Amino acid sequence: MDVLDIVRGLALTQKQRHGKAGLMSSDLGMRRRRALWRATHRGSKEMDFLLGRFAEHALDSMNASQIAVFERLIDTPDPAIESCVLEGFSLGEPDLDELIERLRRFHGLTATD
Repeated sequence: MDVLDIVRGLALTQKQRHGKAGLMSSDLGMRRRRALWRATHRGSKEMDFLLGRFAEHALDSMNASQIAVFERLIDTPDPAIESCVLEGFSLGEPDLDELIERLRRFHGLTATD
């Protein structure tokens, strides 16, 4: 038995232990980390702050479909996001508008009744 056999045995043991669910959860974790990095590295300090602080707070509790919406939001150009967050404009998609509203509430940018 050489080192290569030991490594193969360890890899097989890990696959058996984690199975498909482990791969899916690690994929979700990777998506969260990638989304957090993208939210905090926008290119302007204002957008890094607005999106990054929200991402730090909210991403861990988001499921896969909610993360997909957040990923779509961070694919949106900064000026459009800024208009929506700061001025309340709509992106024209209900799921993105709902996320923007959560972001606005998080930063205290909505009027309280």
